[in-house]
Amino acid sequence: MIYLDYNATTPVDERVLAEMLPFFSKHFGNANSSTHEFGWYASGAIEKARQQVASFIEAEPSEIIFTSGATEGINMALKGIFEAYKSKGNHIITTQTEHKAVLDTCDYLQELGAEITYLKVDREGRIDLDELKASFTPKTILVSVIAANNETGVLQDLEKISEITHQHEAIFFSDTTQLAGKLPIDVNDLGIDVCCISGHKLFAPKGVGTLYVRRKNPRVNLIPLFHGGSQENSKRSGTLNVPSIVGLGKACEIAKAEFWENNAHISKIRGYLEHQLLEVPELHINGSTRYRLYNTSNIYFPKLKNGGSLFSHLKSKYAVALGSACTSATTESSHVLKAMGLSKEEAENSIRFSLSKYNTKEEMEGLVNFIFELYGIQLPSQVIIKKN
Repeated sequence: MIYLDYNATTPVDERVLAEMLPFFSKHFGNANSSTHEFGWYASGAIEKARQQVASFIEAEPSEIIFTSGATEGINMALKGIFEAYKSKGNHIITTQTEHKAVLDTCDYLQELGAEITYLKVDREGRIDLDELKASFTPKTILVSVIAANNETGVLQDLEKISEITHQHEAIFFSDTTQLAGKLPIDVNDLGIDVCCISGHKLFAPKGVGTLYVRRKNPRVNLIPLFHGGSQENSKRSGTLNVPSIVGLGKACEIAKAEFWENNAHISKIRGYLEHQLLEVPELHINGSTRYRLYNTSNIYFPKLKNGGSLFSHLKSKYAVALGSACTSATTESSHVLKAMGLSKEEAENSIRFSLSKYNTKEEMEGLVNFIFELYGIQLPSQVIIKKN
């Protein structure tokens, strides 16, 4: 089976694994054990990783909090900011196309008295900045807008959103889970006050991530989710997952060094895939093709001649997705695509291909051949048919 679902998760890079392995056995100390060298060594490794992550997003090491991943980071951010600033207001602005971790957290906060405004998106999946401006009230404390959508790859204009948010003296949080490792992040240039990263999206292990929390201009406060220790400057209690944190730091270092090399390769093979698939009648790409991650392609495929779906045939040979990995167990069609104005039939017959540095042009050729045969389309001469 060929894996084309890298927005769901990625394998651990061999260089990352090599960096991690000694911390499972030889260097097994608790980073908070301050009375002996086992703890000192682990603590030093944590601080090295903190520096690597901070450099990755152009932040200060003191602004990095290690977490179990983006879902925890999102909960820490939204719940923590709401609790810390509720004396100022209770209004939060977000979008209809956020990840479920944001939407479900907002539902919970509504039960606690929060007022939530859900911004609409256009057919390309982008918010209307005028609607954002009109949504602020004197009680607005937080704006939460996803940087790159996990299903479509659509990018929002973070700089303008942060500018508008700060004009209203609110805090800007962005879910940068999918952006991290694919495009450079500079939290200062983008004006992000709080953002999250999940290790398993950028070739680090599952179960580790970070939350960036700005310490000045403005200084952001949040009430911690967990209590019971002084770890992470008392913002996230619990014994630190040293091997995984070391792996995350190394993955960030590698991603920063290899951004543009990976960008060129993946853009080329995705461009080939989309260009060839446009031969399928009525097929269309969902979301903006201008403001989009270079690795993601969300495509509507019409029903086959026999009335079946393309996905039912693809899933035996290709690992692809119908939506977010976090909601794939549900029977509902994508809330992201429906918010963009797609019909139920269009949403249910749209497939996400998300590529990585490990995919090849030959894999794209094989995929095109497979799809064309199902639709009864004559293969273009430049596509090589590989026979078993």
